[in-house]
Amino acid sequence: MEITGTTTMLKPVYSAPHPLAGEKVPLTVFDRAALDIFIPIVFAYSAPAPSNEALKEGLRRAVAPYPHLAGRLLVDGQGRRLLHLNNEGVLVIEATVPYNLADVLVDGAMAANVCDLYPATPEENFGVPLLQIKLNRYKCGGLVIGLSYHHHTADGVSMSNFITTWENAVREGKNFIAPSPFIDRATTVVPRRTPASVFDHRSIEFKNGESGGCTSEGRDLIPTARVKDLRVHFTAEFVAELKARVGGRCSTFQCLLAHVWKKITAVRGLQPHEFTQVRVAVDCRGRANPPVPMDFFGNMVLWAFPRLRAGDVLSWSYQSVVGAIRDAVARIDEEYIQSFVDFGTLADASGEELVATAAAGTALCPDAEVDSWMGLRCHLLNFGTGPPSVVQPPDLPIEGLMVFVPSPTAKGDVDLFMGVAEDQMEAFRKICYSFDDLLAARM
Repeated sequence: MEITGTTTMLKPVYSAPHPLAGEKVPLTVFDRAALDIFIPIVFAYSAPAPSNEALKEGLRRAVAPYPHLAGRLLVDGQGRRLLHLNNEGVLVIEATVPYNLADVLVDGAMAANVCDLYPATPEENFGVPLLQIKLNRYKCGGLVIGLSYHHHTADGVSMSNFITTWENAVREGKNFIAPSPFIDRATTVVPRRTPASVFDHRSIEFKNGESGGCTSEGRDLIPTARVKDLRVHFTAEFVAELKARVGGRCSTFQCLLAHVWKKITAVRGLQPHEFTQVRVAVDCRGRANPPVPMDFFGNMVLWAFPRLRAGDVLSWSYQSVVGAIRDAVARIDEEYIQSFVDFGTLADASGEELVATAAAGTALCPDAEVDSWMGLRCHLLNFGTGPPSVVQPPDLPIEGLMVFVPSPTAKGDVDLFMGVAEDQMEAFRKICYSFDDLLAARM
């Protein structure tokens, strides 16, 4: 890949200074629960694709209502992390690729490693652009946009709202009217008059000694080279059949998660008595009391942990496994959220340093972790020449980590991107579309 032109630091376009200009915004307890990492996303557009100039001009207008994205992460004298809204700008890299886009697509996905398609992850997260974008222009005129943002800045819902704003800014040009998202982070973490933390947040959302919310004790770590990225395409017809087997009310995400949990449990060969759990991201905006507006820009996610014995995952009906997932998610209610907010207040008062729970090593087995992009608009991002032909998360170097993404090419279809142990890849492929008895299918 040949980099052309110079790297640009784009600053937002303001008709008047933003009210928060220059502010140093403390991270909330929700921000600190998000991992201290950059999150990349890749979008591919066949020719004719929008021009780089149109994308950059729209980006300058779109970032203006979201000053956090043009700021920088810093640490104050007390060691607290802050978002400095200093208007330093967004990093944009332009590249040319000496291939046709069709040459690097296979079955609706990028054929090779995608890490070259978004800006390299910074070695240090402080003082660097919190939003970084790479525009990869192919010989045919096709375009791949690699977008990467720091997780302390925003969660998936927030970034979905931002990319919708970017889309509108490019399509509407000078007629674009900037939205006014809800950006008052302090109002999302108001403690009770007497803060009372009644759940074990110190070991669920944050690290407690050597352990965290997901455990992999007693399991062998897998060399990174032996963790392979797997993409599975579920058609709308498959999803409909799956829902019919579940019966009753069931979201596409819950049905597919139950199905994949069964399959990965089968190929892992867990003992029937062994427990397995899935770390499920839960948007808390509508669950908090009072509810937080859906256009809130920041982090407002906690996690549910449906947990079953491996034998039950395999032998229970789809309806029962979905019920276990739904019950775990339902426990992230207003009382749990308020307890989490109170915990953050008490931790701050005592000067406690909070470190988000992270996956240990390269294997989650016997557990798993899932993110759902089902309710986001990534697959609809249309700058004026049509939606993307590919929407893809970064390479997933952790066994058991998975992302569900709506298909950008077929309504109702869903793509699963998952890190799988190399020696289990073929077995998973053989049964991933089967509804057969999984106890008989165990390896």
